[in-house]
Amino acid sequence: MKIAYFDCSSGISGDMCLGALIDAGVPAAKLEKELRKLRVKGYSLKVERVKRSGFTATKINVQQPAVSSQQSAKRWKDVERIIRTSSLSEEVKQKGLSIFRRLFTAEAKVHGETFNAAHLHELGAVDCMVDIFGTVIGLNLLGIEKVYTSGVNIGGGSVRTKHGILPVPAPATAELLKDIPVYSDGINYELTTPTGAVLLKEISSSFGSIPDMVIEKIGIGAGNKNFRNKPNVLRILIGQGKEQSAENRKQKVAVIETTIDDMNPQIYECVMESLFKAGALDVYLTQLIMKKGRPGIKLTVLCNSKEKEKMMKIIFEETTTIGLRFYEADRQTLKREIKEINTALGKVKVKISKLGSRIIKTTPEYEDCKKLAKKLTMPLTEVMKKISSQS
Repeated sequence: MKIAYFDCSSGISGDMCLGALIDAGVPAAKLEKELRKLRVKGYSLKVERVKRSGFTATKINVQQPAVSSQQSAKRWKDVERIIRTSSLSEEVKQKGLSIFRRLFTAEAKVHGETFNAAHLHELGAVDCMVDIFGTVIGLNLLGIEKVYTSGVNIGGGSVRTKHGILPVPAPATAELLKDIPVYSDGINYELTTPTGAVLLKEISSSFGSIPDMVIEKIGIGAGNKNFRNKPNVLRILIGQGKEQSAENRKQKVAVIETTIDDMNPQIYECVMESLFKAGALDVYLTQLIMKKGRPGIKLTVLCNSKEKEKMMKIIFEETTTIGLRFYEADRQTLKREIKEINTALGKVKVKISKLGSRIIKTTPEYEDCKKLAKKLTMPLTEVMKKISSQS
């Protein structure tokens, strides 16, 4: 598996991400070509080699000679429209929407606004889009499958904003950094920006020390300020992650539960769809008997700990419950991969589960089997049985 480790010992910003990815091998021309699919005008990328405390790094500047109409698109409806009408791949669109949705949620919370009324207070819409989509596209171009991140240096002191002088981290940044390990080494400067924080929140699988890996590439992106005693850079280490044993495939997950006895059961389908779309690892329903002999449902959601607040918000908004239980649990999984195979009935994706290097299970994908069953007018059970025997 190709992985990346973000060393945020000097914080992180969107332009530092872009610089590090280009430094690691993303062709700037190809990145610009992909970014043009956003159909955002009035900007250009300037790539230059600079030094930060004696170390060479790549600096990216989003240059805007004139204020474009998109630059004023600082509300969710405007940003969403630009993304949805772009010609980017659906995968990149959805990731970008998820990142911006989290960013607007944080802005709305700290400024006491509704989600639709919130706007990007300190961020230019164009450079924010370029930073965010450039990072998503860059990771894809490098084939990164998983991102790990160090603890995040937030800096210190204060920052001047449209709302006055605020302490570091700024309110939106602090909101986005919830559940992420942070620290300050005493530098009085804003090292981590809202854009950098929201990128970490969305793309990082875990935070801590560097994972076992074989380093193949190193990218170094420069921040704006040149400190005297510390290189102001984001370093990204890219390489192959070492094979995990079954013991090492354990992870901590959040488990959220609630019991409901007063909701139309038709609603559960929509609730489950919303939770899975938001990143839930699993969602399931359990029938039970509640107080006064009432039949009810226990809704259980498994998610990454950093997604807990988002999942709880969805449950409160989309169900009749007024209370939730949540706790941390250990989760262990087999290594899984999906391959497309040719069978006598046609092409089908199969899920291969391994314990170490040994294949434990091979399961045909249900949706592929269902399509074949309809196409061939065969019973689904017969299709699945025949494909299983050939895989």
